[in-house]
Amino acid sequence: MLDTRRGASVGRLPKGVPVPALPFDSLYRHGFARVAVAVPRVRVADPAFNAEATLELARRAADDHAVLTVFPELGLSSYTADDLFHQDALDDATAAALSAIVAASVDIDTVLAVGAPVRAQGRLFNCAIAIYHGTVLGAVPKSYLPNYREFYEKRQFAAAREVLTDHVTIAGQRAPFGSDLLFTATNLDGFTMHMEVCEDGWVPLPPSGFAALAGATVLVNLSASNIVIGKADYRRALCTAHSARYLAAYLYSAAGHGESTTDMAWDGQALVCENGDLLAEGERFADHPQLVTADIDLQRLAADRIRTTSFADNVHDHRERLNRLRRIEFELPVPSAAVPLRREIPRFPYVPADPAARNERCAEVHHIQVEGLSTRLRATGSQHLVIGVSGGLDSTQALIVAAKTMDRLGLPRTNVLAYTMPGFATSTRTHTDAHRLMSALGVSAAEIDIRPSATQMLRDLNHPAADGVPQYDITYENVQAGERTSHLFRLANQHRGLVVGTGDLSELALGWCTFGVGDHMAHYSVNASVPKTLIKYLIAWAVDTEQFGAEAGEVLSSILRTEISPELIPAGADGTDAAPGQSSEATVGPYELQDFHLYYLLRFGYRPSRIAYLARHAWSDPDRGRWPDLVEQHNAYDLAAIKYWLAEFLRRFVQTSQFKRSTLPNAPKVGSGGSLSPRGDWRAPSDASAAAWLDELARNVPGSPASP
Repeated sequence: MLDTRRGASVGRLPKGVPVPALPFDSLYRHGFARVAVAVPRVRVADPAFNAEATLELARRAADDHAVLTVFPELGLSSYTADDLFHQDALDDATAAALSAIVAASVDIDTVLAVGAPVRAQGRLFNCAIAIYHGTVLGAVPKSYLPNYREFYEKRQFAAAREVLTDHVTIAGQRAPFGSDLLFTATNLDGFTMHMEVCEDGWVPLPPSGFAALAGATVLVNLSASNIVIGKADYRRALCTAHSARYLAAYLYSAAGHGESTTDMAWDGQALVCENGDLLAEGERFADHPQLVTADIDLQRLAADRIRTTSFADNVHDHRERLNRLRRIEFELPVPSAAVPLRREIPRFPYVPADPAARNERCAEVHHIQVEGLSTRLRATGSQHLVIGVSGGLDSTQALIVAAKTMDRLGLPRTNVLAYTMPGFATSTRTHTDAHRLMSALGVSAAEIDIRPSATQMLRDLNHPAADGVPQYDITYENVQAGERTSHLFRLANQHRGLVVGTGDLSELALGWCTFGVGDHMAHYSVNASVPKTLIKYLIAWAVDTEQFGAEAGEVLSSILRTEISPELIPAGADGTDAAPGQSSEATVGPYELQDFHLYYLLRFGYRPSRIAYLARHAWSDPDRGRWPDLVEQHNAYDLAAIKYWLAEFLRRFVQTSQFKRSTLPNAPKVGSGGSLSPRGDWRAPSDASAAAWLDELARNVPGSPASP
């Protein structure tokens, strides 16, 4: 029997064997759960018909591997029965319908949340009832009964506050009864359900809010809610806001076709929301039964809750009420076979797929960068910026920000002192583009050939390359990077200016920067929390919005098509090839894939196997998720390649690069995806081991990693 102690973890597990280890391809292995919101056709005051309609949709949901199916308020009796609710015949028919559903549920692999009137202690309660595998898990009476405008619920029903007993008999079973019930799955981490009924979700302090503080992640609202002009938008906003505020999933099912239209109409709105996002919505005003499914991300919710310290503080403030909640444990019908994920996982988590949202994002990032740099200039009293321009993506975006900063401050763009500094491997393409860009933006342009000073340093170091011997090691590369940065700092001294850093978030994550007096250092870095994938779209946005005119647009478009390269090792004998010969991505991995890995590790702290699972889902189809305005080739990565590059990312991010990030210059944070500033989002030891991450990846992702 179920334990009724307050605050206890109560309940008995349904009979059955333990769930075996799930296959890698199953969404349930990786912390997702498929849920369904059902809107059946109803007949007013015909519980037998309504029970059959309910069971039909429940079976469809179970066949689709949904572990929870939510139905509308009073769906067994109909919401619009009015004074018929006090008729014994309807009460008897409803009780019989409930018994039929409980009996039939033995063979249906989904938890049913159904709405029905329940008689108890001489009163009638409007209840949400959880049923699974022949067991009534619990019944939750409605807490807040609307009695205004078209609603007269207090005429028929009693509120949850009037409950005098904590159990009720339904279908011959003694089941937990009250508004204090939480339903926790023992075989799916993070799945705790709470049920509320319609108006409960509309009050200033909904029961679901307290349930979320107590650990509920799946908030369910069984609703009737007649339709009037504008109400659908309000419901949608309300449900998405609840899911965001409570860091939870919020499932909403409203009564639809078949309810009485004597004085009202019904649209059958079905919604699945998660942490502020609308995952799925059904067709409104449908004259046929509807089943809306979505795969909710329980691990995302857990990650956000554990990081949001104010959420825990709010728990503390209400702990006395939360401790009185009863927890009912049960075992979800998690399928043992692979269940493919049907949720859209963006390939570019830092870049919105929708063009309008993408343009808005780019404008916002641009303004944040300009605001950060202009404020720093005002604070220092300086009126000049010094920047190295390579003809690559990062320095291009930094130069754009520098030019716009001068516009914002009312200073001439010539106060931006831009230098291109060709080295041993500078290509003719990037060299030409650097000059074209400086000219098009109207900044002060100059060139300093670093090859003589770099050669002298190599000679001082007794390095063979000083005498023409092709030894292209790390010293050879970093001498060039160091010479460039050293010149920039001395130029800033000479002109009382600030050195603008150009390196981006992706390079900092991978340690793809020269430490100390190299591209790692600057007086102020504008790109430090902007990933490489977003840098591309920022530049494309500048072209599309004609920020600098046609001439600049042409050179910016050329830079977008250029291979990403540090240009430190010559491609040919004299290093004057038309295009860069050294590829950054051949060494550190494709930035589009490594940015994906970075987002989910930095933003959520996911285990590597889950990141690999998400990456394969996002990147396995070469024709999905790519925008043709920037890239001609549509890339795809199989699991072996993902595993290989994820291991490379983990080694670099966790183990070998933190010492560089611990000494970063100031830079503005631009997005909720995080930054790597030791003063902001990311604090980590410089001598950590990546063994735990690499071991988890090796053990839980099938196959051998293979470099493309």
